[in-house]
Amino acid sequence: MSLYLVQHGHSLSQEVDPQRGLSDQGFQEVQLVADMAREHDIKVSQIIHSGKKRASQTAHIFHELLQPPGGLARADGLNPLDEVAPLAATLDARKNQMLVGHLPFLAKLASHLITGSSEHQLVQFQNGGIVCLDQAAGAERWFIKWTLLPFIDGD
Repeated sequence: MSLYLVQHGHSLSQEVDPQRGLSDQGFQEVQLVADMAREHDIKVSQIIHSGKKRASQTAHIFHELLQPPGGLARADGLNPLDEVAPLAATLDARKNQMLVGHLPFLAKLASHLITGSSEHQLVQFQNGGIVCLDQAAGAERWFIKWTLLPFIDGD
């Protein structure tokens, strides 16, 4: 079982949309990754998002394609500058949840789960991409199982 961390898709600027919903590029990239996740038969029990428009829209695209039995939910503690420890303490790899949120929160959460410190950047998130973490039975720390990204940056 796993924990799926998803950074919301590319969003519009605040000048164009004060709520910063997904751009056309954001919708396309999230759709691409969600399609690949479905093709690879990724099983998600529930999708949880921050409630911000761009995260909610991203979560809805994944929900439509992956159809998690636990549905879609909004939760506190997933915003860009939230502390990671409170949410980290509630996570269980056996729940197979997908969290849709923001940077720097997701990067800090991944680091905290893997090393115990949120200060080390261990993985580069991409808008709309999935970073899959897992945890061995009885282990305290998590590990990166795989990533599924909308594009490969050759630079």
